[in-house]
Amino acid sequence: MFRSFFLSREWMLWAWLGMTVIVVGTWYQVEIDVQINEWFGGFYDMVQKALGEPGSVTLDEYFGFLATFAKIAGIYIVVAVMLSFFTKHWVFRWRHAMNNFYMSHWDRLRHIEGASQRVQEDTRRFAVIMESLGSNLLDSLMTLFAFLPILWELSKAVKVLPGIGEVEHALVYVAVIFALFGTAVLAVVGIKLPGLEFNNQKVEAAYRKELVYGEDHEDRAQPPTVIELFHHVRRNYFRLFFHYMYFDVAKWSYLQFGVIVPYIALGPTIVSGAVTLGVMQQIVRAFGRVESSFQFLVRSWSIIVELISVYKRLRAFEAEIYKDVPPSEALPES
Repeated sequence: MFRSFFLSREWMLWAWLGMTVIVVGTWYQVEIDVQINEWFGGFYDMVQKALGEPGSVTLDEYFGFLATFAKIAGIYIVVAVMLSFFTKHWVFRWRHAMNNFYMSHWDRLRHIEGASQRVQEDTRRFAVIMESLGSNLLDSLMTLFAFLPILWELSKAVKVLPGIGEVEHALVYVAVIFALFGTAVLAVVGIKLPGLEFNNQKVEAAYRKELVYGEDHEDRAQPPTVIELFHHVRRNYFRLFFHYMYFDVAKWSYLQFGVIVPYIALGPTIVSGAVTLGVMQQIVRAFGRVESSFQFLVRSWSIIVELISVYKRLRAFEAEIYKDVPPSEALPES
């Protein structure tokens, strides 16, 4: 999965130079988001001034602020679209490298159950998941590095937490503790999901294989066999649905409560009038970015579960390649 792309001479330029482009592009995108956060502070302060002192803000000043946002947002859109386009191409090259590697050892793999599915379907799913999950992880890390210092600085204005008292840089600690708590809880609640997802792929592969044989052989895919295989599929899906049900209860309860966490923490500060509307908006957006970055595992757990199942299947696939051949020799020279 990794050696065939990052350690292959054929793909090394695409792998490492492409990854550099994605990292730099993601960082620039996050920097634009920081500018948008600063814009919100100035805009809401202007709105507060205009509402509190009628006539103090002209219409030209108001629309000037909106035009500034349009310019920043326009750059963000261009960067986001181009970065997404390039990332899709980069990940497909990764899938291409995996496909070439597996097919170069097809004579050792063809006898494995679901071999064709693993080469075609699992590499496709691996590429799709890595595109989504990898991009989100990179964005979360970059966002954390960019917004954590901002939240640290803005937290100076928040002197008191409700029910706790005075805490320096309180919002940073609230974001970190709340995110870590949610991650730990959901990891425990969803501990059975990776195994069930892996079993799901196994029973689906067995069912699909029998149907494929039935296309060419009249004695295969007979009703009793198909019914039994589909019964395994049905039973595993129903177990998966049940475990996802209570996992989703915990996940969405946690995420919805998280919406009001910054406002709870800001309660004494807002009531005392210690910050302006613009500063409050900056704090809430920065808190949301930091909290969301720390919540990467929480928000992506379902995708991570699917990735684990695909990874297990491909690792078992590769084990056959490396059974009698060292990994360094199994990797194509080109």
